[in-house]
Amino acid sequence: MRDNPYFGLLFVFVPFSLVSLGGGPSIFAPMQRESVDVWHWITAREFVDLFAIARTAPGPGAMLATLIGWKVAGWSGALVATIALFGPASLLTYGVARVYDRYRGRDWHVALERGLAPIAVGLILAGAVAILHLSGDRPLAWAAALASGAALALWPRLHPFIILFASAAVFVVWFLAGPA
Repeated sequence: MRDNPYFGLLFVFVPFSLVSLGGGPSIFAPMQRESVDVWHWITAREFVDLFAIARTAPGPGAMLATLIGWKVAGWSGALVATIALFGPASLLTYGVARVYDRYRGRDWHVALERGLAPIAVGLILAGAVAILHLSGDRPLAWAAALASGAALALWPRLHPFIILFASAAVFVVWFLAGPA
């Protein structure tokens, strides 16, 4: 399997597809571990760079898998990784959605939704911490992440671009004011 990059991509991204509660950010930490530490497809720096591209490009942040697939096996690897990540979850979601709404409001339905919410939040936080570690554990990065999270918690209607541009401005000022 290690000799065939397509089987490797399938082996890694199909399971992630089925456990990505909370969306793409919930699998960033294990995706980093698999692609950098286990399979050695990319370096930690390349992962951070691909993560930045995936987050700024239009579309879901989980397109990071597409970029990893592209680094592993070119355009065909990008296609395999994308289908492996989005295909199984899409089919499962379609099947579950056809049945799920019939039971809305039942005790087990409410308990399931309430039980999965903290799991999704924890997985998303683990992904954020993994990205911060990969970016060098700089105090300014941690401060920006915590301030961004606090701003969104306090003002949930605040547009994310405001936070993005404010954080970018802080980093530009810090970079320009830093030692030459």
